[in-house]
Amino acid sequence: MRIALAVTGCVGAYKAAFLLRLLQQEGVDVRVVMTESAQRFVGPLTFEALSGHPVVTTMWEPSATGEIRHIALAQSIDMLVVAPATANCVAKFANGICDDFLSTLYVSTTVPVMIAPAMNVEMWRHPATQENLARLAARGVHVVEPGAGYLACGMVGEGRLAAPEEIASRALAFLRLGGPP
Repeated sequence: MRIALAVTGCVGAYKAAFLLRLLQQEGVDVRVVMTESAQRFVGPLTFEALSGHPVVTTMWEPSATGEIRHIALAQSIDMLVVAPATANCVAKFANGICDDFLSTLYVSTTVPVMIAPAMNVEMWRHPATQENLARLAARGVHVVEPGAGYLACGMVGEGRLAAPEEIASRALAFLRLGGPP
C-alpha cells in the first residue's frame, strides 16, 4: 500500500510525523507532500528522515526524469491523506483551485482522498467551511472530524486535529475494505 501524506500549515502539523510512523508500522509506503505554510511548523527534513523518501515542497522543483511530478505521484498511490487539512486547503479542494503542488495533486488523483481538518473553532463552524466540507463529502472525500478541546489559539471547541491513531485506523480500514469502515 502506498499513501501520499499531505501536511498543511497549522500547529497540528507536528502530529503528521506520528501519523506517518503509524502507517509505516502497518507496512504502508508513505510519500510526503508539504505546503509552504506547513514548513513553517515542521521541517521537510523530519519527514524525509522518517519516510526515507524526498519530500515534495514545491511544484516548481525540476524532475530528474522529466516526469510531471503531481501526475506521477497521483498515479502511484492508493490513497491521498491530508492531515492536518486547513480551512484554506479545504476551500481550495472544494473549489478546484490548483495553485500549489498539493491542490494540483488533489485534482489529478483518482484514488480515495481522506482529509483530517484542523483549525480554530470559529473557522471550523463558519458556514463557508461547512459548505466546502459538504461539497467535498458529496464528491466522495472522506472527512475525519476534528476533536474538541483546548486549541492552540487558546479557545475551547471543535477544530483540534483528530488523533493520529484515529486517522491511521480509518485510512487503513478504508484501504483494506475498499471503502469506508
